[in-house]
Amino acid sequence: MPFRSPWSTRIDEFATSNADLLILIGRVLLAWVFVGSAYGALTNFSGSVSYFRSLNLPVPQLFTTINVVLEIVISVGLILGIGTRYCAILTFLFVLSATAIAHRYWEYPAGPQQIGQYNNFLKNISIMGGALLILVTGGGRFSLDRRVGR
Repeated sequence: MPFRSPWSTRIDEFATSNADLLILIGRVLLAWVFVGSAYGALTNFSGSVSYFRSLNLPVPQLFTTINVVLEIVISVGLILGIGTRYCAILTFLFVLSATAIAHRYWEYPAGPQQIGQYNNFLKNISIMGGALLILVTGGGRFSLDRRVGR
């Protein structure tokens, strides 16, 4: 029989009894990065276009527009819990693409730039993990998916 401490029992009970609230909080926290990124791109569109141009992407204005639209869709889907599992897949694929395009830390010289890109790479790996968890759990009780499904 595995060792069970009073703390592990309390943590298990807390997680189980608050699962839907914790899923909601997790969805909002996961979406937060996309809300901030979309807001930043909208308020400094030319800066975002310049960044994508620096990555040698074709048609950086179109790429920026598509990027912002996807970040808004991801944000709304995760926060409201609508199409949550589809949104989780979209999030995973979006972040996987962003990581492959913009956070190839190994291409930077050793130093602050490489460290910054490596940190963004790790952040994106964590976001992909969160997206997979949302794919498994779904939106939870506090989601439009649940309300529409009834």
